[in-house]
Amino acid sequence: MSPSKDERQTRADFSARYSVRPSRLIDDIERRVLGAAWGANGFTTVRQADLLGAALELAEGNRLLDIGTGRGWPGLYLAARTGCEVVAADLPIEGIQIALRRAAEEEVVCLGGVVSSARDLPFAPGSFDATVHTDVLC
Repeated sequence: MSPSKDERQTRADFSARYSVRPSRLIDDIERRVLGAAWGANGFTTVRQADLLGAALELAEGNRLLDIGTGRGWPGLYLAARTGCEVVAADLPIEGIQIALRRAAEEEVVCLGGVVSSARDLPFAPGSFDATVHTDVLC
């Protein structure tokens, strides 16, 4: 399925956004407001991410799909916190590249990243135990 006009625009907008490293000030504000710094990647707080992890009963051996992962929030956080494996999916490759580097640096089990719209994911049914898509309009 080819990307829609909106998906192409979203990819372009976020590609530009992810090519700029957030400033220390942005990181500090994000830590104070959300509880962690992920590059002004959304509005989901650490507390809300923890609630998601608990509600989804994420644990070691589970596979999580993070749709609209951006720089990896909250999928990488949930994987680090619960021991689950995560796959990062988003339209702009720049965000996924940042997420994969962060996963490697923090030794989080990230099975990989997929450049894909939420409406055209390349996975068979039942590939994941849970899915998150925070701060994303699908």
